[in-house]
Amino acid sequence: MRRRVRALAALALALPLALLAAGQAGLLRGAAPTDLGVRDGWLKPPSATPNSVSSQSARHPGHPRRIDAHVDPLPATDGDARATIARLAALLAARADARIVERRDDYLRVEFTTRWLRFVDDAEFWADADAGAVQVRSASRLGRRDFGANRARIEVLRRQLAAPR
Repeated sequence: MRRRVRALAALALALPLALLAAGQAGLLRGAAPTDLGVRDGWLKPPSATPNSVSSQSARHPGHPRRIDAHVDPLPATDGDARATIARLAALLAARADARIVERRDDYLRVEFTTRWLRFVDDAEFWADADAGAVQVRSASRLGRRDFGANRARIEVLRRQLAAPR
């Protein structure tokens, strides 16, 4: 009996350590998507699993997560969506978990990396001049769930943009 308890205790300790080591070694990063970007005013649809958010999810009527993946677009700073992209870039450059992968005056693609397990989430921000807003999509590369991490991150950015400078 004691042998089993010791074996279970060792396993209970070894599994999280192995997972942490795999994450720190970069084995949980996943592959970068090759289909990101703006195409005819559209960002990629949200994932079919509950690990993404999109301000354009309603534009995909047959999508299984059309409703629960929805997040409001980011409001344009002073009515200028491109100025908002510049402000977002500055906010993101100050974050330890963010790396700007692509930057144009109307578009940002960012990789967010979690601290311990080094999971990567891909986020896109597009200055939609017609809507006077910044459209956003954020999704985890791996796994089925993100436990609200992508939505929470976007909402933090929304509050930071709304704060007085």
